Amino acid sequence: MGRSVSACLFGRGIAAFAVWILRPAAPKPVTRFAISLPPGQRLDISKALAISPDGKRLVYSAGPSNLRTQLYIREMDGLEARAISGTEGAHYPFFSADGQWIGFGESGGKLMKVSLSGGAPVSLADVSAGGFFSASWDSQGMIAFVPNGTSPIQQIPDTGGNPQPLTRLEKGESSHREPDLLPGGKGVLFAVLASGAPTKLVAQSLTTGERRELIQSGSQPRYASSGHLVYAQGANLMAAPFDPQGLAITGAAVPVIGGVLFAGGSAQYDVSSTGSLVYVPNSAQAAQFKLVWVDRKGAEQPVPAPAHNYVLPRVSPDGKRVAAGIEEADSQIWLYDLGRDTLTRLTFEGTANVDPLWTPDGKRIVFKGSGNRLFWQPADGSGAAEALTSSELSTNNVPGSWSPDGQVLAFMEINPRTGYDIYTLPLKDGKPQPFVRTPSIETAPRFSPDGHFIAYTSDESGRLEIYVRPYPGPGGKWQVSTDGGTEPVWNPRGGELFFRAGNKMMAVDVTTEGTFSAGKPKVLFEGTYVPTPRSFPDYDVSPDGQRFLMLKATEQTAPMQINVVLNWFEELKQKVPTGTK
Repeated sequence: MGRSVSACLFGRGIAAFAVWILRPAAPKPVTRFAISLPPGQRLDISKALAISPDGKRLVYSAGPSNLRTQLYIREMDGLEARAISGTEGAHYPFFSADGQWIGFGESGGKLMKVSLSGGAPVSLADVSAGGFFSASWDSQGMIAFVPNGTSPIQQIPDTGGNPQPLTRLEKGESSHREPDLLPGGKGVLFAVLASGAPTKLVAQSLTTGERRELIQSGSQPRYASSGHLVYAQGANLMAAPFDPQGLAITGAAVPVIGGVLFAGGSAQYDVSSTGSLVYVPNSAQAAQFKLVWVDRKGAEQPVPAPAHNYVLPRVSPDGKRVAAGIEEADSQIWLYDLGRDTLTRLTFEGTANVDPLWTPDGKRIVFKGSGNRLFWQPADGSGAAEALTSSELSTNNVPGSWSPDGQVLAFMEINPRTGYDIYTLPLKDGKPQPFVRTPSIETAPRFSPDGHFIAYTSDESGRLEIYVRPYPGPGGKWQVSTDGGTEPVWNPRGGELFFRAGNKMMAVDVTTEGTFSAGKPKVLFEGTYVPTPRSFPDYDVSPDGQRFLMLKATEQTAPMQINVVLNWFEELKQKVPTGTK
């Protein structure tokens, strides 16, 4: 009897131990905190950040402007980020599956990788300079990437080689974006862009090539190992139960995170395999800037327009109105009447209309719209937008300035081979012509008031400087700045060229009659006005050349920051049950 009692007690002990061992682990606490960037840094306007698969490291692209970025790496339990050597001009960072490498797009037109253990970056493939659109790196050593804005997804081994197509554009589709390779090498998620249609999200089998539509309107799809498809819709992150084997959504989509920044065509977020979420809050850019007049001595006069995330404000030729982009989830062109103090929306078609430019007669406004092409429409809102450039030209067009007679438009394009170049578009035939096209950056073209010269920014010397060339040419070039310069704008009355050098507004006396000549640059005023988020002037000059319309951050402006949610999957599984344990 004693032996049987002992056996019974032993059996109960084994059973209790088994229950203890097999009991569900206690959920890890969900923890939130924010990482603020140092003063003088702003996140890249393209997809700026990535988190390592194990959730222990964060990498982001930042700098004083999107033309001068660098990758920074930070341990999640650390206090400071460090710059990654050799990544100047980098954007769209992404981690390898083992977290030991970082891939990125390089501004000169290369898909690169760099080891976190040290060493120089390694080139993998050619991509469009400034037009690279995201990538994904799986555990099989394959990288899926988008080389430009009019391409399907390509694939390449992480050791390099010749890229091969991974997806195929179907009828009506203009490009595929934002690939996310699923675990096990069985499938890929991506976004499909088509003219006149919302961006839809699809999954494609890598064994059969079968494609399945998942979401009719969304962007930036990511598979979460919690069993969810996460994606962006406006300023919200959405999540739906997802079967990665069947490539199917198995339940309703639910909003899970609000206030996520959508900028540069990308939702600024990433998710680790271990369940951590990083994102940029849209409060970091929304409603931050106010318009101010600054005279030549630096005295300010506020403009009573409401604060917004204004970009590239442009004064009308008669000085009575201001056109500006307001960048948010639905970026559009707005007009502000200086006399009546009214702000009116101009563009309504599409969700990414930015970078306005008045025609010399003030009757039309050119802007960058759908497919990064140039459009124009009547400034009084009486007509629809009409395309000026085609999607076959390049991956990105930005309007610079008009010739005084309104017959030639100077603009920047991003060329897959040579990067940032300057083109002119004569209205008489509508055929763009290259004006300056070299491997260096050439951007922000501005016609002189007499139409005989074009000023622009170039880094051909190794840093950004202001140059002037005769139009239509031929002829040489003159360097106007002497110690760095960006954002050139002519005095509308002639005889003077303005540009920015850091926080300084510079002026140069110039002569454009016959041959060109320039004096010594001088400082007009200095102030902490908003730097350009692109390469084009983020300010403008009044018709009399005596005042500067600048952007100034409001006192309530939040610092540029990255929000972190550790163990976010615990919260996600509560909000969006998957039906599995």
